[in-house]
Amino acid sequence: MRDNMDNSARINKDLILREKLAIERTAMAIDTTLLSFIRTSLYFAVAGLSVNSLLKMEHGLWIEVIFWFLSGLILIAGLITYFKQKKKLKVNKKHIGNYVLEWEDDLS
Repeated sequence: MRDNMDNSARINKDLILREKLAIERTAMAIDTTLLSFIRTSLYFAVAGLSVNSLLKMEHGLWIEVIFWFLSGLILIAGLITYFKQKKKLKVNKKHIGNYVLEWEDDLS
């Protein structure tokens, strides 16, 4: 009986460590995704700045405005995605711990 409990506690600690590391990896991936959105937004902003001055087109100002608008949309979408994912990750952190043991208690 004692060996079974020691084994269960060891497995549970390993499970908790794996889950914590998985959450850290997920948090870093969320941060990387936000940086990708920011980078893409900056590319569109730079394109908006340079299109009108480089090409001297008839409707260059409208193209510049469109690029700036798209840049803002991409940045807003990235921020919304970031905060939604961070909130979801925070909610899921509460599942780390002895929930497996609580589930096993329900079976008995």
